[in-house]
Amino acid sequence: MARSELMIDLDALVANWRALAAASGNAEAGAVVKADAYGLGAATVAARLAREGAKKFFVAIAEEGIEVRHAVGPDPQIFVFGGHMAGDATVIRNADLIPMLNSAEQWQRHQAESAGRPFGIQLDSGMNRLGMEPAEWDSVKDAVLAANPVLVMSHLACADEPDHAMNAQQLAAFKAMTDGINAPRALSATGGILLGADYHFDVTRPGIGMYGAEPFVDAQPVAHLNIPVIQSRIVEAGETVGYGNSWTADKPTRVATIAAGYADGIIRAQSGKGKVYANGVACPILGRVSMDLIGIDITHLDHIPETVELLGKHQTVDQVATAAGTIGYEILTSLGNRYQRKYIGA
Repeated sequence: MARSELMIDLDALVANWRALAAASGNAEAGAVVKADAYGLGAATVAARLAREGAKKFFVAIAEEGIEVRHAVGPDPQIFVFGGHMAGDATVIRNADLIPMLNSAEQWQRHQAESAGRPFGIQLDSGMNRLGMEPAEWDSVKDAVLAANPVLVMSHLACADEPDHAMNAQQLAAFKAMTDGINAPRALSATGGILLGADYHFDVTRPGIGMYGAEPFVDAQPVAHLNIPVIQSRIVEAGETVGYGNSWTADKPTRVATIAAGYADGIIRAQSGKGKVYANGVACPILGRVSMDLIGIDITHLDHIPETVELLGKHQTVDQVATAAGTIGYEILTSLGNRYQRKYIGA
């Protein structure tokens, strides 16, 4: 069978979540499961975390919350980072979601369409992406607080760089906008958790570190991707491999063709730069990553492997990302739907 296997270790994911929860001190750790749990399956991931005690989940848009609600049951809170957009009222009500309102306009929409339903507030502490800036917040603050938001949050722009001055700047801005309010507060995702207690407030939002990636360097690997070898051949000196003749053999080389490509989320920028592993031995990618197939160098092996590992104990998502000139988030969220997915600990 030429179908690659993506094994998702939920026991490792839970261990990572528990470690980040412990690092959150007295704050309650939620779980970010947006983008289909960073590509690993929101329903399955959320269901396991709910069984482990997670009571707060975060998604990007209201539609993502439907699947998570079905998975976790009626009790956990599900927060929507995108807030209350036009047309969201029915989904918010039916799935019992909590929109994180990002503007005075969203606040007014929520009051008009979902008055009395729970809501949160997102503030812009300097990232200039989502949330109310100080002047806008001041214009609605009294009315909002009188309606009892269940969470007030902001988001750090540079938390993966602990020494970046922006972290302290945003912390000060967030405190200036929220000190003295009655509502629970949240500022930190994975990177912010690791910055220390000053950044924890009442709720934290473990995300990328829970899935086995930086900046949580002690994370256990969660995604394990094994790709079948379809064929191998000797490529003689002067012959080329793949589209565009982008790799030319300078000596006889045994090349294996493996059954995955950019249609499976293996980013094309890894062409000629990335590698896979056969029984722990690195095998360079040769030529271009194509839609369904990749050539790799196995000359140095004493056998032709049945499968090779792209992600797992020998290569993290961040190492793959470095070869592709990107970040671990993109590697995970790009994983395609052709893989045979297997869950450990579902």
